[in-house]
Amino acid sequence: MPELVIANLFNPPVLFFLLGALAVTVRSDLDLPQPIPRLLSLYLLLAIGFKGGVVLRQSANEQALWALAIASALSAVMPLYMFWLLRRKLDQPNAAALAATYASVSAVTFITASAFLDQIGHGYSGFMVAGLALMEWPAIITGLFLARLGERPSQNAAGMSIAKLLHESLTNGSVLLLLGSLAIGLLAAPRAAETLKPFTEGIFYGALSLFLLDMGMVAARRADVLRRLGLSLVAFAIGLPLVNAAIGLIVARLISLTSGDALLFVVLCASASYIAAPAAMRHAVPEADPAIYVTLALGVTFPLNVTVGIPLYMSAIQSLW
Repeated sequence: MPELVIANLFNPPVLFFLLGALAVTVRSDLDLPQPIPRLLSLYLLLAIGFKGGVVLRQSANEQALWALAIASALSAVMPLYMFWLLRRKLDQPNAAALAATYASVSAVTFITASAFLDQIGHGYSGFMVAGLALMEWPAIITGLFLARLGERPSQNAAGMSIAKLLHESLTNGSVLLLLGSLAIGLLAAPRAAETLKPFTEGIFYGALSLFLLDMGMVAARRADVLRRLGLSLVAFAIGLPLVNAAIGLIVARLISLTSGDALLFVVLCASASYIAAPAAMRHAVPEADPAIYVTLALGVTFPLNVTVGIPLYMSAIQSLW
């Protein structure tokens, strides 16, 4: 475990994340102009999707289909017990929005975990990239149902709301680019795929380092909001990913995933969305406060997973596998 933590902390992208947080802490004027982080985000999704498609062409099997089905089901079910816990502290809309955020996934945490696996020499299968895309929307749909639980809108209006939300979740730019890149990697001829390697793999770590530098600054700027939220919610943002990781670990063991795939599966269960799910909740549940669910996901859970969570989960996997 200590060796894995040290290996992860001395991974250049993670060090750049810490540098970004330090820059905000010492009030440096370091900044990335706004179009750049967006461009880097699109590149990372394209690269991981394409690479996943290429690997998926070589490793598709029945186990992959089972894993994807279970991942989608977990994403739909996990908000239920989180909502029940959160209702002790928050009102219904905020509890539902926070539960949906924590049952959804973080693409950047997944990408950082895949980079960690590359660094320590562990392989993984391309179908886990599809799992990243599939775990986005079921949590959002369940979160909406929980937010509207007990209300009595007309049946038609409710149906329109669900249909619109489902459409927006599936056509979200990040999800569409990820799935599209996966399909292109799957369909591309092997020789043609090789020609893209300098783009999808050669500059990958440089782009990830720049993106995590910006993410470190964004996360550090939310420190003041965290103090206002209180210790109980911060404790939730620390403890819940560990519980979800344990659930993912048990499921991954039961379906006999390889250690690399198991880490990515556990990371998907343990991460929290700070882009897609919050955007959907802001639209569908406007009475919920974004300062709560965005700040906890980005200011607590994301740094926790990126720095010590990934090696912690890998250590548990190595012990069990």
